[in-house]
Amino acid sequence: MEVSPPATSHHQPEQAVTDSPLIYFSSASENTSRFVAKLGCEVARIPLYAKDAPLLATRPFVLVVPTYGGTGGEGSVPKQVIRFLNNPQNRQLLRGVIGAGNTNFGENYCMAADIIAAKCQVPHLYRFELMGTPEDVTRVNQGLDTFWTRLSQTQK
Repeated sequence: MEVSPPATSHHQPEQAVTDSPLIYFSSASENTSRFVAKLGCEVARIPLYAKDAPLLATRPFVLVVPTYGGTGGEGSVPKQVIRFLNNPQNRQLLRGVIGAGNTNFGENYCMAADIIAAKCQVPHLYRFELMGTPEDVTRVNQGLDTFWTRLSQTQK
């Protein structure tokens, strides 16, 4: 007689729930992580590995996403971000996208944010290169303050 492994060994981990206004994805290179850390606001990271608990947003948020190479945009949106946005609740709470990229990619620069903004019908708010400059940090912080203020006024 064969003994089957316990059913728990294959189930998905519990969800990680966040009410952060800024959610980001960063690859192992950590460039996007370093930029987001400079913003000094509360953030949540989309898990790097499929085995990690998936992230569930509980309030409106802006997504910071890097673009990976790929011709014509193919593969430019990280799989982890696609998985995150495939959750209807996360997609419904998305309010804007900030793109990180590398200008060496030419017309694919920040393309992941363009693709997400178009698919989810939210604004592509800002783009920055690699880890961003101090000016990028200031502009994103000011821009997010203005964005959330405007959004709260239009939703009343």
